[in-house]
Amino acid sequence: MSSVPSEIPLHAWLIMGIALFAVSSAGAVFEMIEGVAGLTKAAWRLQATSLVLLPGFLLQYSRADSALRHDWRGSLGLLCASGLCLALHFGTWLVSLDMTTLTHSLLFVTAHPLVIIVGLWLLRRPATRMQSVGALVGFVGAAVVVGGGGEEAGVNLYGDFLAFLGAVTVVGYLVIGRMVRGWMPLFLYAFPVTAVSAVLLTGWAIFAEGMTFDLAEMTGAFGWVSAAWVGYVAYLALGPGLAGHTGINAVLRWIPPLTISMILIMEPVIGSVIGWICGCCGCRRWRWRGSRSQFVW
Repeated sequence: MSSVPSEIPLHAWLIMGIALFAVSSAGAVFEMIEGVAGLTKAAWRLQATSLVLLPGFLLQYSRADSALRHDWRGSLGLLCASGLCLALHFGTWLVSLDMTTLTHSLLFVTAHPLVIIVGLWLLRRPATRMQSVGALVGFVGAAVVVGGGGEEAGVNLYGDFLAFLGAVTVVGYLVIGRMVRGWMPLFLYAFPVTAVSAVLLTGWAIFAEGMTFDLAEMTGAFGWVSAAWVGYVAYLALGPGLAGHTGINAVLRWIPPLTISMILIMEPVIGSVIGWICGCCGCRRWRWRGSRSQFVW
């Protein structure tokens, strides 16, 4: 297995920039999928993203030699743990979007730099003073920006707490990715992690939200393939899913989790701007009109 490179190439920063804007757009798009519970939306996104990643996985696995396949199979426990962390991240965050405002949800779900700093301190491997101050200043700065419009209606303390849990759980996802991406090809990592997360979120939604497997049900396990939602979920899979999270998985080979985490502090600011633009542009979803087989704008 090769070691993680010490120098960060220019293209890694470019991928990270694209990933930042891609993941920042997810909250606004999720908000457009109205009338669907949070866990169901999270399951839909991961299901669709898994389908997008599957061809890359099959190609890389078919080209892998016996040593790589052996090492990959030996890492399946870590990949499942990463998938669990990703499922908890998306589940808590999407539920928080139903309970608090978009700006608050984005702010608290991107508090992971502070979580990493505290975790390093607990492990007696403290970050540098500059890193600690940078994480704190970045979070406070983002809080000031997203809260600059005054007191928001719809803020919910429990919803904010769930978003923060999403920040805690995504740290495990980033750390495991850093551990294996130095030697594991991108899709051999990203697909199984995403697929495990999709299965867990689907089961969670069935248990907590009463999700059904009725193919005719627009809020069921595969309701995202309906004409009402397929466009939104396709974007979530290709944009925040492929370009966003898979892009982050790609740069974990070069960029440490703390650095990525600090860059993602900008997500609530960018996401709030995207949400505002979508509102100003009159973005609405196609609405189902009763039992009649048509949609209205």
